[in-house]
Amino acid sequence: MDLPTEKLTPMAHKAQNRCFGCGPANAGGLYLEFLLAEDGRVVCLPTIPDSFEGPAGYLHGGIIATLLDEAMSKSVRAQGLTAMTRQMEINYLRPVPSGAPIRVEGRLVRSEGRKHWSEARIVDTRGHTLADAKGLFIEVRSGERF
Repeated sequence: MDLPTEKLTPMAHKAQNRCFGCGPANAGGLYLEFLLAEDGRVVCLPTIPDSFEGPAGYLHGGIIATLLDEAMSKSVRAQGLTAMTRQMEINYLRPVPSGAPIRVEGRLVRSEGRKHWSEARIVDTRGHTLADAKGLFIEVRSGERF
């Protein structure tokens, strides 16, 4: 799945991060680790355990949405920005297996001011796209209250 010629650099996470998707301080989380590709994409190479299943042998749709949301969010974070999901559209194309290696990729498509559009996909070991998404993320600036 991970091409030997592909250069991927780990993205750092804060130790006390409690994010369900990527936070090392969340005991019930997914512990996703993202890598940055030379072309600006973010890549995650997880094997999600069966404790996150919907139907037996396959991931729950909400977990699939989380994987895609995390990849899109990290594609914005790779630009040094913190942003939150405003809108997300998901295509569930094929069942995503639990307990099997998958590849999750995200990329920033465009930015206008505080708005950032991103895309993500989940791919199996044979290169089939299992799910994809597009989303709009709004940058959160330091000290901002809602």
